[in-house]
Order: sequence, then C-alpha cells, then structure tokens
Amino acid sequence: MTDSDDEERTAMRLESTPELEAFRSKVRAFVAEHAPGVKRHAGVRAPDPGLMPAIREWTARLYEAGFLGIDWPAEYGGRPDAHPLEPFVVAEEIARARTWPPVGAASLASAALIEFGTDEQRARFLPRVRACDDVWCQLFSEPEAGSDLASLRTRARREGEGDDAVFVVDGQKVWTTNGQHADMGYLLARTDPQAPRHKGITAFALDMRSPGVDIRPLREITGTTDFNEVFLDGVRIPAAQVIGEVNDGWRVAMSSLGHERSGVAARGVELFAVLDGLLRLAQETEVGGRPALDDSATRQAIGALATRVQVNAAMIGLSQSRMLAGTEQPADALLGKIFFSELNHDLVEFGLRLQGTEGLLTEGDPAAVTDGWWQDAHLYSRAYTIAGGANEILRTQIAERGLGLPREPRR
Repeated sequence: MTDSDDEERTAMRLESTPELEAFRSKVRAFVAEHAPGVKRHAGVRAPDPGLMPAIREWTARLYEAGFLGIDWPAEYGGRPDAHPLEPFVVAEEIARARTWPPVGAASLASAALIEFGTDEQRARFLPRVRACDDVWCQLFSEPEAGSDLASLRTRARREGEGDDAVFVVDGQKVWTTNGQHADMGYLLARTDPQAPRHKGITAFALDMRSPGVDIRPLREITGTTDFNEVFLDGVRIPAAQVIGEVNDGWRVAMSSLGHERSGVAARGVELFAVLDGLLRLAQETEVGGRPALDDSATRQAIGALATRVQVNAAMIGLSQSRMLAGTEQPADALLGKIFFSELNHDLVEFGLRLQGTEGLLTEGDPAAVTDGWWQDAHLYSRAYTIAGGANEILRTQIAERGLGLPREPRR
C-alpha cells in the first residue's frame, strides 16, 4: 500500500461524533413531533391532494429548523459550518420514521439556482422553496429520452430581445413525479437543434400554471397516480427564467444531479425496514402448522438477503465517504442504484412467496397480509429499476465510463 492509498483511506473514513449524535437525537425528536404521519406505500410516491397542505407545512418546518438546505449559502438560510454528514442524518431519520420526505424536485432546482442562477433568481425562488410556497417538479424525461436524456426533443425558440425576450416551448415530458402538485418545473429543452446531443440544451424555471401547460396523470400498475405526462404547447417562458447560460443546460442539470446525495442515505434505512418486516412475516406466517422461520431453507434465504442488505449499507457508506472526500468514481452512483433496486425487488418478492396463495391478493383485500403492503411494494419495485436510468442502460454506462471497456456498437 502506498502513502497516497493510506491518505485516501483516511480521507474516506466515516466516523460519528458526539455532536453528530446529538444532532441525530434532535432530528429524531423533531420528526416524531411534527411529521405528517406514516407513508402508506413504499417508494417515491405522490401524496393524495388532501395531504399536500400538511406536507407543505412539514417541509417549511424542516427548513425553518435548519434541517433542510443545510449546505446552502448562509445568506439563503444555510449553515456552511455544519457537519457534512448532517444532510444524510436528516434523510435517514425521515426514512426511519417512514414518513414523508419533501415532495418534488425543489432540492434539484435549488442546487441549480445556487450554482448557476442570477442574484435575482435566487432572491425570488429560494425563499419560496424554504417556505414551501413552491413545490417543484423535474421536467427532464421524455417518451424517447429517459435513460438517454441527451436525446430530448422538446424545443424552445427565442422570441424578442432584451427584457421582453421569451422562449416559446413545445414538446412533451413524461414520468413527472408530483407534476399534479407542482407550482414550478425545472425544465430542460433544446434551444439549438443543430448542436451535438449534449450541447444546445437550456435549463428553465417554468411556472406550471402558464398557458399551454397540460398535466395528464398516468395510472400505474399499482393503481396509484405518482407520475404524469406534461404537454407543452406554445408555452412562453421569460428569458429571465433561464437557469445558467443558454445552450449550457446539460452542465446545469448534471451538476444539480450531482448535488442530490442525501437521498442515498435513506436507501439503507429503507431496506433494513423491509428486512425487519420480512422477518416478522416469516415469524407470523405458518407453513404446516409451524412458523415459516422454523424452516431451514427459509432462514437461509432470508440470511442471504440480510447479507445483501448489509452489503448495500456498506456501499452507501463508501459512496458517502467518497462524496465528502471528493474521490467519487463514475460508477459509484450507478452501482449503488442497481444494487439497491434489485435487492429491494428480491426482498419484497420473497415476502409475497412467504404468503403462499395469499400473495395473489391485492391491496385493499380484507384477507391480504398488512393490507396488501407487500403486493403494492412488489409492483412498485420495478419502478426503482427504471427510475434514474434503466438498470440495463446503467450497466452499459458502468462498462464504458467506469471500466473503460469498448463502447457497445451503435446503429
């Protein structure tokens, strides 16, 4: 081992401190007192409209208490001297309580505005994010540009000059989580169709109440509506709402996605909770008059899953430490997402198998175990393997960008 290897390992080491544990206790108590109840479903889901006022108030309280926007500049309410693990702690405690995190894409949009926005944009939008006056949605994916986002076709053409300049936008976005609740949209559109794929794209702050914005809910296999299609027909966006420079939207988007890290911490907590539920289910489910957990094959299967849950937690810890040390590698986030999503699917699938024929019941059936939570979680688990990039696409990116293997032949 070289000296540089040793220095990197030291830089990457994650250790708690008494101050950080005191902060965790403070967050846990705050969540217990103010959270808007337990989420009924697993995954990144859109709340019922009637719950949105409580979630807005809850989000504003988190910002006011200094638990969100921790890494923002001090002039916008952040605490730059805070422990760098504090955002992860907040995400973990919200997940541990199985309550609602802030809904929407405000953290993404805020990161873009802080790094690339004008002073006027930051003064206008960031206080409204903190007060949760504005819920944001992410308008990136399109029917033919999901995992391959650079293929997006939504167009924005400039009209006019100076203070009166606007961009007229036409196109379609899809898989827009919480679009039905959003006040603002973080939009990517192509402003130079002649430029290379990753060039000629511009980022915008879009008022979702603008004429020409049509939000259409998508009913998923779970029976719920978490995603939406958004059609943009002649939507006029003031040029003052361009985030960053025109035709530099790809850099804006990739940078803001790189700042979206605290949610990674919640994945470990989420899978430990599913594993705990699986153990309870195995204890309470009888096979041949005895608890399923008494069967050695069942114990071995759950043990194998538990090992993978521990590996997932270790991968999260490594990813966090590299984030903080500035030693991230191109494949880190991709590997973590693939491992988490496929393990989550295997956990909930085994939960259905333990139920035998009752696993065929649906959510809401009076005879369904835990009111059909496992059925809904199993159906939703496929979304995790697609959202943020389909796992098949991500494997290719790991091979090409992370491992430097030859590019897959393109048509």
